[in-house]
Amino acid sequence: MKTVRILTTVTSIALSLGLAFALGGCAGGAQAGANSASSSDVATSSVEAAASSSTEENSASSAAEASSSSASSAASSAATSAAPQASSQQAQAPANNNGMDTQPGQTTDKGYTATDQGIALTATLTAADAFTSRDLEQTADTSNAKSLSVANGKDINLTEEGVYVISGTASESTIVVDAPDTAKVQIVLNGVSISNTDFPAIYVKSADKVFVTLEGNNTLEVTGSFVADGETNTDAVIFSKDDLCLNGAGSLTINSTNHAVVSKDDLKVTGGTYTVNAAEGSAFKANDSVRIADGTFTINAADGLKAKNDDDNELGYVYVKGGNFNITTTDNCIQGYAFVWIDGGTFQLTGAECIEGTYIQINDGTVTIDAQDDGINASIKSSLYTPTIEINGGNLTVNMASGDTDALDSNGYIYINGGTVNINAQFAFDYVWGAQMTGGEVYVNGQQINEITESMMGGGMGGFGGGRSDGNFGGQMSEGMTPPDFENGERPQRPDGNYGGRGGEQAASQEGTAA
Repeated sequence: MKTVRILTTVTSIALSLGLAFALGGCAGGAQAGANSASSSDVATSSVEAAASSSTEENSASSAAEASSSSASSAASSAATSAAPQASSQQAQAPANNNGMDTQPGQTTDKGYTATDQGIALTATLTAADAFTSRDLEQTADTSNAKSLSVANGKDINLTEEGVYVISGTASESTIVVDAPDTAKVQIVLNGVSISNTDFPAIYVKSADKVFVTLEGNNTLEVTGSFVADGETNTDAVIFSKDDLCLNGAGSLTINSTNHAVVSKDDLKVTGGTYTVNAAEGSAFKANDSVRIADGTFTINAADGLKAKNDDDNELGYVYVKGGNFNITTTDNCIQGYAFVWIDGGTFQLTGAECIEGTYIQINDGTVTIDAQDDGINASIKSSLYTPTIEINGGNLTVNMASGDTDALDSNGYIYINGGTVNINAQFAFDYVWGAQMTGGEVYVNGQQINEITESMMGGGMGGFGGGRSDGNFGGQMSEGMTPPDFENGERPQRPDGNYGGRGGEQAASQEGTAA
């Protein structure tokens, strides 16, 4: 996917899902958005714009899609007119955080080094690029489709753009997509069963984008050790070098000795029922992003949903709008190195650490966590974001194993602005820079609290969520603890959006522009 990038000092990530939403600003609320808009620092920024719009994916595009394409082109044009330059600013840690007065470059007594706190954040999506209209279609247009059957020991090679309906049962067979980089290829799995020993069942070598649409019941598996394709480590049952979207009304069972589904670009799921067994790998893994609009998922794996980009700190994020998830892992259930953003869905998560990322924002949904280490962990995975846990809505229940475990653990900040949070744990909150509760209902071991207090800086469990950093008990913050001054811009940079989070006014102004 060709992109145009502009870099800004103020967060401006726009995601689209029927309604567009924006990741904006340093501080919450409309006033902060206005302050950000008037800031002279907005000169340098980066917006990821898809060169190919939804109109390229569907020749029968609606007027809304055409509008989206125009908006995207306008954004790209504006982008190229600005001279990109790197921001030299660094975020300063709020003074007197936990009495430590830690500044960037210094190290706290927890071993956390306050480096660049992410003042330069980038836009990773335009309003038209979260999910296209074709992503969201759960049936394929098969009027001009080619019908093919898998056979033992034979590959199916797809070299042109088009829709292919595939059926049958086979072993040692791979559906290979090796099409031009402008081609959009749709594979309709209609009752397919493929069992391979050492190579993917679906291998996308080249294309602009590939859709895998489910009809009926399908099973794909690799039972032995994966072998590489030259220098490409083809280590998943479905392995794609390019953008991949899974959808449909059918089901897919994947059994793997390593990963189940891997995309080296964006991986989207907008429908279907998935049963994944991948004890040694990830169920759904991508370099740039994992985005889920809907679907039903039963996952047993080392990692559930994972996005990691070693080359670009702007990317490597997980976004979930909806779906039903039952994820059991030996490591992380949901991990986005840049950020994890949850706008809806029903989650039953069981793992060592259930949600992990640099910035974690929960705006809606029902999330139940049973964790052995940290329930939700915000740690430095991307230098462009401040480690933060932000809860704006939904229903969150965190059940922790005994021992040195934390329900909400942040190497930066914790904010609870809405929703209902139920924590059953010895240590409810652990944070470095600060924490604040401005709304919602929070219960710790059955007792409602009104403030967030540190659990693990001396002292044992106290009322209202644990012992304070001075070793005393109760619901007040330690002496010298100054919450971030939102009006003066001390709130960390973060993804910012609609659906119960921040940035609602900006999102509302973009409603209807997305494909």
